Amino acid sequence: MTVRWIVRTASEICLTAGTLIVLFVAYLLYWTGVRADSAMDGEIDRLQHQWAAGPAAAVGTEAHGTPAPAPIAPPHRYEPGRSFAVMYIPRLGPDWAKPVLEGTGTDVLQRGLGHYDRTARLGATGNFAVAGHRRTYGNPFKDFPRLRPGDAVVLTDGTTWFTYRIDNRPFTTLPTDIGVIDPVPRESGFTGPGRYLTLTTCEPEWGHSHRLIAWAHLDSTQPVTQGRPPALPG
Repeated sequence: MTVRWIVRTASEICLTAGTLIVLFVAYLLYWTGVRADSAMDGEIDRLQHQWAAGPAAAVGTEAHGTPAPAPIAPPHRYEPGRSFAVMYIPRLGPDWAKPVLEGTGTDVLQRGLGHYDRTARLGATGNFAVAGHRRTYGNPFKDFPRLRPGDAVVLTDGTTWFTYRIDNRPFTTLPTDIGVIDPVPRESGFTGPGRYLTLTTCEPEWGHSHRLIAWAHLDSTQPVTQGRPPALPG
C-alpha cells in the first residue's frame, strides 16, 4: 500500500512538473514574443512620430508654449534606454524592422536591439555594435545564420539613411570575446579604421554558450528627404 501511494504521488508530481514546464515554454515562445512585438512597434511608432514632428517635439515645451531647454547629454552619447534609430535587414524579411536602443541591459533587449554604449555612434568612424535576442522577446535575430556577404543592413536616425554591407558569414565565438566590438575587430578582416557595424546574438538558437557575430562596413548614406535607399524593397 505504501509503495503504491509513493508511486502515485511521484506520478502526480511528475505530471504537475511537466505541465508547468510546458506552460513555461509556452510563455517563452508566445507571450514574451507578443509583449516584445508590441513594445518594438511602440518604439518605432514613437520615433516616427518624433521625427515627423521635428526637433521641437524631441525637446519638448514648457508652459505657455515656451520651448524647453534641450537636455544636456555627454558628447557622442545616446540617452540610455532610449530608442534612436530603426534597423532594416531585407535578408530577414521584407517587413523586418526593429528599433535600436542605447544599452544592452535586459530591459532594453526586451524592447528591441541594443547598442553597445562604448562603441561608435551610427555612421561614425569606428564600430557601431548592436546586440539582439536570437530567441524569445520577439526573436529578432532568429534567422541570423542566414546572413551572407553583400547583404544590406539599413538604419535611419530620422534624418539620414545608412546602408551597411555584410562582409562575412556569421562568425562563432565565446561570450568572453569582447574584442568583436573593438573599433577594428581582430577577426573581422578589416585592416584599418573605418565605419563599421557589428551584429551579435546568441548561439545555439536556444542557448547562450556562444555568440554569433556578423561584421559590415558602411556602403552609402543619403538624406531621408531623398526617399528610401535602393537596398530597401518597396
